[in-house]
Amino acid sequence: MTWFAVGYAFWLGLFTAISPCPLATNVAAISFIGRQVGNRRSVLASGLLYTLGRTLTYVALGALLAGGLLAVAEVSRFLQKYMNEILGPVMILLGMVLLGWIGSGLSMNLAGQRVQERAAKGGVLWAGLLGILFALSFCPVSAGLFFAGLIPLALKEGSRLLLPTVYGVGTALPVLVFAFLIAFSTEYLGRAFNRLTQVEKWVRLVAGVLFVLAGVYYSLTHIYGLSLTAN
Repeated sequence: MTWFAVGYAFWLGLFTAISPCPLATNVAAISFIGRQVGNRRSVLASGLLYTLGRTLTYVALGALLAGGLLAVAEVSRFLQKYMNEILGPVMILLGMVLLGWIGSGLSMNLAGQRVQERAAKGGVLWAGLLGILFALSFCPVSAGLFFAGLIPLALKEGSRLLLPTVYGVGTALPVLVFAFLIAFSTEYLGRAFNRLTQVEKWVRLVAGVLFVLAGVYYSLTHIYGLSLTAN
């Protein structure tokens, strides 16, 4: 396990959090947490439980997928032999999703308006449930980053728990930060949120281009055997 893999998993999670569809769910979570403004303990507990719910969901999914695939000898040997060849096309597809070229109209939301209204009337523990449901509400960007970004990395590194955990924390980090802002300095909340939404589209554009370029590089070097570096 390398620090690069850990950092990359965290970056994937953080980027998932500020992408349009997951950002909308995080905004809903922030609204849920913010309803208790003035009750510092409840705000912080809600933020931590939401983070825990999201993280445990991604850990469970990552462990099932990575563990199941690695446990099958034929699949494990295939991935060890062809992982680099697979990564190229996968990264190109993921870059296209981030750039909005494909899959922009698809989404799956398990925490609809009715669930969110019920949670708003409930207690702090509902924050954990929202974290679980929002984590399972995949859209093209979040599905691409998790299934095409994190899972191949977890398989390559043989990490069933650590990388999904780091990814899950990354996906919930903005909500946790806003929970602290709500609890300790509400005057900065609107400013911080506006800055986040402004940055997201540029981060997504740059990341999409980088994923496509990296995918082309992997494809040329590992599929076609071309050397792009001077000897």
